[in-house]
Amino acid sequence: MAPPDQDIKTPLLVLGSARSGKSAWAESVVNHFPPPYLYVATGQALDDEMKLRIRLHRERRKDLWQTIESPIDVSAVLKSLKGLRKPVLVDCITLWLTNLLCSASTETESVVDELCEAIEAVDYPLVIVSNEVGGGIVPDNSLARKFRDLSGLTNQRLARICASVFLVTAGLPLRLK
Repeated sequence: MAPPDQDIKTPLLVLGSARSGKSAWAESVVNHFPPPYLYVATGQALDDEMKLRIRLHRERRKDLWQTIESPIDVSAVLKSLKGLRKPVLVDCITLWLTNLLCSASTETESVVDELCEAIEAVDYPLVIVSNEVGGGIVPDNSLARKFRDLSGLTNQRLARICASVFLVTAGLPLRLK
């Protein structure tokens, strides 16, 4: 899966639904930069399904990628990479938001502010993956509605500050910005 021939500027936001091909396409974009690559993983291997997903992602990326696990403090990781000039992929914002919501001590709005500030300050190629979750029915519980709303608002903020935004559906990227 190769990125389009169009000029792609970073920071780049890649949106898509579950199993849309967004992560694989985002990796293909990063692979157009010289290695080594950094993968900031927000997912946690808390059950067998996530362990399998993580293993498959790692196998697909091969040995040119270094993984940095950061389920909560993505902005600190992005700030720490300044000056290294290595291409970075953050996958994914919606898992990060889930982690924030499950952490009772975290104020999500201020943490999203910190992430946006960190993204605006990067001096390296950055690709960010996030799920587009608002296309379905209204969730039946307050936590799910809070997650949906937070995801949508965060994606809007990221889209405003990123130089390029793509929506991936059925493995096909569509440039939005």
